[in-house]
Amino acid sequence: MKLDDIKKLHQKKYRQAFGHFLVEGEHLVLELDKAREQAPSTWGQAQLYVTSAYEHWNSPWPKHLISDRQMAQLADTKTPQGILAVVPIPPASAASPMPGEKAVYLHEVQDPGNLGTILRTLAWFGGMRCLLSPGSVDPFNPKVVRASMGAIFHVPIETDVSLDTLANRYPRIACLDIGGEAIATPAFANHDCYLFGNEARGVPQEALNELAAQRFTIPGAAKIESLNLASAVNMAVYELNRGTIANLASPFKANQ
Repeated sequence: MKLDDIKKLHQKKYRQAFGHFLVEGEHLVLELDKAREQAPSTWGQAQLYVTSAYEHWNSPWPKHLISDRQMAQLADTKTPQGILAVVPIPPASAASPMPGEKAVYLHEVQDPGNLGTILRTLAWFGGMRCLLSPGSVDPFNPKVVRASMGAIFHVPIETDVSLDTLANRYPRIACLDIGGEAIATPAFANHDCYLFGNEARGVPQEALNELAAQRFTIPGAAKIESLNLASAVNMAVYELNRGTIANLASPFKANQ
């Protein structure tokens, strides 16, 4: 791919047109390499672009040496490290869930940081896929990729999934609502798909009614109107995995 075309990958329309996205920085390239080892058919094809600082980087992909000035033009960050990969966008994840897999559905999520943080949580716990409604932020946006800290390579993602298709795939759907049961109740874990709404508007009530979504809540002092979207998803997913966590032998490591 020409350097002028790589510059365009900051825009969604060109990511869709060229079928590629950017992975920038040493940590994310290392995470991409880990993902390649686990799923070579998905992540095995990429092109690496480096400055002289990474000229001797051991890469499984073709490597191209460029100048610092060229890297500054390609990178999305103000002070690029000097290494980025141009990666084919993987095909949409299979609609059929793996045994025991649950889904988190995000309705019109807009903030790249929120989506990246949510993907990071889903990758940490595993066993969940992420469904994005039409109108959601592109998961291959460079800001989402960075915020995910490489989790985007490890979570099954589906885009442009309409709310009205969920009932055909998931017989038991749950959502968060201030008037619902506490998420600590056993019933919360007995669902297949968990709906979370747009940062400002939530999920349309008529859609929740049509889906017969069971309502749950995260108990709190209620001194503010709502939780941040990513925080709500994090708490809910933690609750779903709390029994498993109690049996883990290794301790949690912050920032891992």
